[in-house]
Amino acid sequence: MADEAPGGPPAPAPPPASGPPASGPADPGGPSPAPGPAAFSEPAPAGFSEPAPAGFSGPPPAGLSGPASAGFSGPASAGFSGPAPVGPAPAGPQVGPVPAGAMPFDRAYPMPDAGQVPPMPGRRSGWRRWLPLVGIIGFIAVCAVAMLIILGFSNGPVGLVVGLTAAILPVPVLVSCFLWLDRYEPEPIRYLVFCFAWGSAVATLVAIGVNGLAAWGFDKLGLPEALVAVLVAPFIEESMKALGPILLFWRRRREWSGITDGIVYCGLSALGFAMVENVLYLGGHGYAAGADQYGPATGIQNLFLIFIVRILFTGFAHPLFTAMTGIGLGVAARSADRRVRWLAPIAGLLLAMILHGTFNLLPTLSVATGETLIMLYGYLGFMVPFFFAALGFAIALRGYEGRLSERILPHYVRAGWLSPPEVATLGSLGRRHSARQWAKRVAGEAGVRAMRGFQMASTQLALLRDGMQRGLHGKPEDLVRAQEEERKLLTDISGYRSVFVGRDPQTPQAFWDGTSYQIAFPDGVTRTVSPPDEPVVPVPVRVAPPVPTYASYYPPPPGFYPPPRY
Repeated sequence: MADEAPGGPPAPAPPPASGPPASGPADPGGPSPAPGPAAFSEPAPAGFSEPAPAGFSGPPPAGLSGPASAGFSGPASAGFSGPAPVGPAPAGPQVGPVPAGAMPFDRAYPMPDAGQVPPMPGRRSGWRRWLPLVGIIGFIAVCAVAMLIILGFSNGPVGLVVGLTAAILPVPVLVSCFLWLDRYEPEPIRYLVFCFAWGSAVATLVAIGVNGLAAWGFDKLGLPEALVAVLVAPFIEESMKALGPILLFWRRRREWSGITDGIVYCGLSALGFAMVENVLYLGGHGYAAGADQYGPATGIQNLFLIFIVRILFTGFAHPLFTAMTGIGLGVAARSADRRVRWLAPIAGLLLAMILHGTFNLLPTLSVATGETLIMLYGYLGFMVPFFFAALGFAIALRGYEGRLSERILPHYVRAGWLSPPEVATLGSLGRRHSARQWAKRVAGEAGVRAMRGFQMASTQLALLRDGMQRGLHGKPEDLVRAQEEERKLLTDISGYRSVFVGRDPQTPQAFWDGTSYQIAFPDGVTRTVSPPDEPVVPVPVRVAPPVPTYASYYPPPPGFYPPPRY
C-alpha cells in the first residue's frame, strides 16, 4: 500500500496519545489492571497487522487495509471509565505479550498537548464574498418591509400587532421540532435563517401578488374566486416556498447530506410562510374584522377561533406539503444517477402541490355544497393519517441516518484510524452525550469542545465515505476535492482526540492498532489484548451489521492513504 496519495503526501495528524482500554482482562500471571469501560484508544507500534476487529464484517475498501506503515499504524482513541471490577478477569479477550522489538510504552505513546486542536477552516475575504451576502440580505429585507406595509394596510396597525403576536407563538415550538430532527449533523444557522426568511418574506410577497392578480382575472372571467385557492395558490405557493431551498441546493450542495436536511430546509421555509399568512388571517380576518363590526371583544373571540383552527388543528399543513419537495431534494443529493437528481425534486414538488390543492379543496367543497362533513371526513380520514405517516417516516429516517457512522466508519477501524468503541459511541445521541460528559470529566470544558468537534468531524467523514460509495464524486475534480476533505477530516479527528485522550486516571493506558489493544499493565509490561465481540461503552452496544453494497457503488479512490507515520 502506498504511503502517499497522488499529488503529495497526506498532512500529518497530531501525535498519538494514550487512553484506557476497551476491555480490561487481567494478566493471568500478574496483577489485574483497573480496566473500566473504554471508548477511545491509540495506535500501536509498527509491526501489527490489520485484520477486521471482532464484530465488524465486510471487506475494507481499497487503500484501507494492508501492512502497517513504519512507525505507528494510525490513531485511535481513549475511553470511558468507571470503577474497576473486583474478582477474576472476565472471559473472552485474550492477552498476549507485545512482539519483540516494539518500542517502550512511554516512548511509543507520548502524552499529547491539550492545546492541539485543529484550526477552523479559513474563509475568503473581500468584496467577492461580501457582495452576494449583502445582496441576498438586502433583497430579503426589501421583501420583508413590503410585506409589513401590505399587512399594515390590510389589517390596520392594531390588527397587525395582534396578528403578529399570535402568529409568532407557535414558531419556537415548531422550529425546535425541525432542529431536533437535525441533531446528528446540524446545518449552519445562517442557512436555516435564510430558508425561514425566504419563506416569510420573499415567498409570501410573490404569492400574495400572484393570488391577488389571479383573483382579479377570475372575477373578470366570471369564475368563482374560490378556485384561486384550489388551482393557483398550490402552484405558486409551493413553488416559491421551495425556491429558496432549491437555490441553497444549487449553490451549497455540500450542505445537503440527505433527506433529513431537505425536510429541515424546506420545512423552515414553509414555517416562515405559514407564520406571515397567519398574521393576515389572525390579525385581519380574525381580530380586525370582528373589532370593526362588533367591537374588540368580538375581535378577540374571532382571534381565538381562528387560532384553534389554523394553529392547533392545521398548523402542520404548510410544513407537511413543502416537506415533500424536501424529500425529493434530499434523494437527489445522495444519488449518483442524473435522472434521479432531476426527477426526484420535480416529483416531490408535484406531490406538494397536489396535497396543498387537495387540502384547499376540502373547505371549498364544504362551502359550495353546504356539507360540512366533507371537511371533517377529509381532514380526519386523509390529512391527519398522512401527517402521522410523514412524521413517523421522518423520525425513523433520523434514526437511520444517525446510525450511518456505525455502518460506514468500520472501514477506518480496520485501518487503525478509529477504534470500535469510538464508532459505537457515535450511534445514538445518548452515547454522544455520555462521551461528552466523560470528556468533560477528564479534560474539562476544552475536552467537551474537542469531543463535540470529534463527533462532528466523524459524522462528516461517514457522510463523505458514504458519498464515495454511492458515486457522488464522479468527476475527477470532485474526487480530488473529496480526497482532500477526507484527509483534512482524518487529521482533525486526530487533533480533537489529542485533547481528551489518555487523561483518565481511573484506567490504564491502552492503544488500538486496527486489530487489538495494547494495554499497559500495572507491572510495567505492555500486552496485546484482543477486542471483545462488542465494544464496551457506558451503555450496551449492538455491533452494526455489515456495510451494505450499493448498486451505484463507486470504488474508493486510489489515493486513499494509510494512517500517517509518526
